[in-house]
Amino acid sequence: MLVPQSAHGDERHPSAVARLLSVRGAIDPVTARYVEREVGRAEADGAELVIIELDTPGGLDSSMRAIVQALLATRAPLVVYVAPAGARAASAGMFVTLAAGVAAMAPGTEIGAAHPVRLGGDRADSAMEAKVVHDAAAFARTIAETRHRNAVWPERAVRESVSLTSTEALREGVIDLGAEDLSDLLRKLDGRSVATAAGDRIVHTADIRLDERSMLVSERIVRVVSDPNIAYLLFLIGLLGITAELYHPGTFVPGTVGTIALVLALVAFGNLPISWAGVLLILLAVGLFIGELHTGVGALAVVALAAFIVGSLLLYGPLEPTASWPDVRVSPWIVALMSAAVASFFLLVVRATLRARRLAVRTGIPVLVGQVGVATSELAPGGTVRVDSELWSAESESGTIHAGERVEVTGAAGVMLRVRRSEEGESPWNRTSPTSA
Repeated sequence: MLVPQSAHGDERHPSAVARLLSVRGAIDPVTARYVEREVGRAEADGAELVIIELDTPGGLDSSMRAIVQALLATRAPLVVYVAPAGARAASAGMFVTLAAGVAAMAPGTEIGAAHPVRLGGDRADSAMEAKVVHDAAAFARTIAETRHRNAVWPERAVRESVSLTSTEALREGVIDLGAEDLSDLLRKLDGRSVATAAGDRIVHTADIRLDERSMLVSERIVRVVSDPNIAYLLFLIGLLGITAELYHPGTFVPGTVGTIALVLALVAFGNLPISWAGVLLILLAVGLFIGELHTGVGALAVVALAAFIVGSLLLYGPLEPTASWPDVRVSPWIVALMSAAVASFFLLVVRATLRARRLAVRTGIPVLVGQVGVATSELAPGGTVRVDSELWSAESESGTIHAGERVEVTGAAGVMLRVRRSEEGESPWNRTSPTSA
């Protein structure tokens, strides 16, 4: 049974859909691609509403700006909801929240602390820092003014790194709504005018259906490997696997695993504030360890270990200030563990492999050349001899050799030994029998 629209042009429809996105953790290129794609699809599909549940400590400036641009440009009504209780929209998250057509927060959440910092924790050059702060403050003020919200406080959040609770943010006019949960949010949004790139739109959410859109599997995998510690471990596994394959070719397993790990590490590095100085120090350490294997100097191993530790600690963090990011560094415990593991790998495992490759062949016909044996039958010229406790077919190079005479192996033709009469010891055929008493 079809239900006709009211004479007042009520646009509510039982099939109206609200797209629900979830942004958790650092704002990085993967997050930016996810939000841009799903917001664009929601607009193309004519979704009634887009809701982004947000809980972030911050992220990359470039990724944050990409999301802000997508939110400001969309024609679909869009809400950023900082939730659940305990969530935050810190730093880059504050800019994203300000860019929404409707900014909402759950009780027990916070927003702010948007002062740009240099990744890695050190202070940047004062002139550069001032430029970045002025730029971020102007950007926050512009977004707030575009959405007709308090533009003074966001600038303070950038310059002074202050934060507000959800109640304070609502009182200060930084956000538009406070909502206990999604159901409460939808109830309060029903009939509300939401600013979009195409003008204000009235949203009807009484009978709306939530359609949750998660990240793609590939995006989730990239986010997992983009954990600083996991990316670091993958990078080292890649280097060690490829090294093991080079020093022990033919097994393919170390090389294959190493290549896959290295590719995943490089993908992860593309989503992290990587310091190429740290990468180069780790590569230098590997080169020094290899040099130690071939020279045995000792000092090279010490320098290699020092370069490895320093490179590991400096692996993340560019040289310029940027939007705040959560603590991006390799755990010191993992650095200590991997330092010991890498040193052991090169100085014990790879060194043992090299030593084994350098040892002479100890089995087979080549090792018999030069050894002395005994003829077990007459060699005229062919016969058999016993060498190294084994019976061999042999051919004499020095005329007839009687059984029992000593022979020396001079070479081989296939599995046939070439022998000659040995001058070691006296032949039993030439010995004089003792005179009986």
